[in-house]
Amino acid sequence: MENNRDKVIIRTSIIGIIANVFLASFKAFVGIVSNSIAVTLDAVNNLSDALSSIITIVGTKLAGKLPNKKHPFGYGRIEYLSAMIVSGIVLYAGLTSLVESVKKIISPEKADYSAVSLVIIVSAIVVKLILGKYVRTQGEKVNSGSLIASGKDASFDALLSTSVLASAVIFLLTGLSLEAYVGALISVIIIKSGIEMMRDTVDEILGERADKETTKKIKALIKEEPEVRGAYDLIMYNYGPDKNYASVHIEVPDTMTVDKLDKLTRRIEKRVMEESVLLL
Repeated sequence: MENNRDKVIIRTSIIGIIANVFLASFKAFVGIVSNSIAVTLDAVNNLSDALSSIITIVGTKLAGKLPNKKHPFGYGRIEYLSAMIVSGIVLYAGLTSLVESVKKIISPEKADYSAVSLVIIVSAIVVKLILGKYVRTQGEKVNSGSLIASGKDASFDALLSTSVLASAVIFLLTGLSLEAYVGALISVIIIKSGIEMMRDTVDEILGERADKETTKKIKALIKEEPEVRGAYDLIMYNYGPDKNYASVHIEVPDTMTVDKLDKLTRRIEKRVMEESVLLL
């Protein structure tokens, strides 16, 4: 199951890399030819998305290493570290884009759009919408936070590209250039996205309280055993996506022998491990 999950993440990430590289190439060409800072920054955003996908692949490969004596709980948390690197890249891209946009506001340059450039922008919007839906669906399928975030980011990129298209249409109809301002807006949104990604990843690394509904279901599952009188102080430890360990105190009759208690705990462990996939 773990190998299949890794294959889905890697395959989806490779599709994202190919799509983003093509989009970045076309947008960079349009941005340079039309002298559009907004389109050029949109191309940079696509390149950062491609780099993020590469890091996701590397992180998934490293996180898939088997547990050993030094790391008995495995390497699953590497996925969180790779997510931190991705958020740092997004944040850096947003900051550098904002600087360039401010320069364009101070020293504006006239944009020059062609019919071909508009067609490319529209095509990029459609591709991003399809890519975003696909990546997010695959992420939800294998419970990959990185893919889900990438899918949302791709869908959001489509909205940003739509704003670029709108500014181009406004310029062609009225002669009013909003290029630098749209670029600044895109930069701020990218920065916000990077900060949110970093905050969410830090929460994962520090450890979050287990979902109340999940702990309730696990306790109910444990208390289904006839010998168990109660289950208390359930604590869950996360060592990567779908890698959860837990400890719990159970109340049993004081007449139960150690041998029977050992058999009971092993039975509970096996049942929770088998059925927790459905609970989590």
